[in-house]
Amino acid sequence: MNEAYKQAGVDIHAGYRSVELIKESVKKTFTNGVMTDIGGFGGLFELFKTGNYVNPVLVSGTDGVGTKLKIAFLTGKHDTVGQDCVAMCVNDIVCSGAKPLFFLDYLAVGKNVPERIAEIVKGVSDGCILGECALVGGETAEMPGFYPVDEYDLAGFSVGVVDKDKIIDGSTVAEGDVLIGVASSGIHSNGYSLVRKVFELNGPEEEAKKNLDVYYDELGMTLGEALIIPTKIYVKTVLAVLAQYKVKAISHITGGGFYENIPRMLPKGTEAVIKKDSFPVLPIFKLLQAKGGISEENMYNTYNMGIGLCMAVNKGDADGVVKIIESLGEKAYILGTVENGDAGVKLI
Repeated sequence: MNEAYKQAGVDIHAGYRSVELIKESVKKTFTNGVMTDIGGFGGLFELFKTGNYVNPVLVSGTDGVGTKLKIAFLTGKHDTVGQDCVAMCVNDIVCSGAKPLFFLDYLAVGKNVPERIAEIVKGVSDGCILGECALVGGETAEMPGFYPVDEYDLAGFSVGVVDKDKIIDGSTVAEGDVLIGVASSGIHSNGYSLVRKVFELNGPEEEAKKNLDVYYDELGMTLGEALIIPTKIYVKTVLAVLAQYKVKAISHITGGGFYENIPRMLPKGTEAVIKKDSFPVLPIFKLLQAKGGISEENMYNTYNMGIGLCMAVNKGDADGVVKIIESLGEKAYILGTVENGDAGVKLI
């Protein structure tokens, strides 16, 4: 039976080998709430082992890495995209003030290469450690004929918890509140279809790899190295701020950039007024804009431009919040203020 399945393109024994290779990485993520070992049919998690909650509310998020995976295929670097997958989920969860509890991944491959699976899952585990959550389960599906043998897709799902009276929903945001931005690590995991078009990465593999190997002085690295940098995870930063200050709203700057994401955290009748010179636009965005002839408006409507997270706080708390963020080794900027209006975001 196993031999017949292998002839059809699915190697069960490779699957067993993959599980053995990832066990060590997965166990590094385990927290007090984890009740099961790797390999069970379901991941069990004991909520109250992670904190004392009066009226706990579960907050969930799911996402994938998107076409950034194409960069991993071309560069042969598979140990960071897992962090991207975790980041896209837990960064959304923490916007509600929730602490991520656990994460599950779904990996679909054209061919099960155990060593490559181990690299990918190591990245997921690294992301879970940064996001302070446990990797309690997942699925690796070998799908020959559906995915090319050297390609795969990666998606994830996470659950967090917050007491009901501590949920951050933007409802208390008011005129005069200060907007604080936390620096991104690069493009993160959005807008890669446009990136691949601009830098001519959609053609023959040999040509695409050649373009990725080009060294740019303004980047201080090759294009491939810049494009594969993993998404920053903001969980520790946000939780540290919440431990000392009231945060009224948080926005994760993902696909849709400033114009689509920041309005999501603002109540009706308010707008974010942001000074474009309040933070440095990262070199990769300047290069992308110049090479692609992309308008400034479209850049801010697609990419994070160097700010991966934005939060609204009381004016009197702004300097203290910035100090906490910077004490954690992150870069923070006072971007602007909240004003009365209905424009969503105004860049000046």
